[in-house]
Amino acid sequence: MVGVSESHSGWTFITNHARVLAAIADNPNIRIRDIAAHCRLTERAVQRIISDLEQDGYLSHTRDGRTNTYRIDPDKVLRHPAEAGLTVASLLSLLVQDETDRIGQTGPQPLMDAGSAR
Repeated sequence: MVGVSESHSGWTFITNHARVLAAIADNPNIRIRDIAAHCRLTERAVQRIISDLEQDGYLSHTRDGRTNTYRIDPDKVLRHPAEAGLTVASLLSLLVQDETDRIGQTGPQPLMDAGSAR
């Protein structure tokens, strides 16, 4: 796993639900075991998060043999009132990098100018 640090204590900017959703957006056929490893969560925690996301309509899945294929509803609006009107697609555009971008990163990326933030 490129860029994954050791365990962390304290608060973080991104919730586990967002991390799981981003992992699924990156690979709709990803296994729960692989999501757990990538997000540094237990498999059971990932199952609960997927259940939450499915229950509220952010995510659905189809089963083909032993493989799940997940589908994210990109037009679903985020839950918190502070993000009123923002969609899952807008969140994922910030969290999911193209694989070629990940491989090509050689150093720190430039910081976004505060004036360009939405």
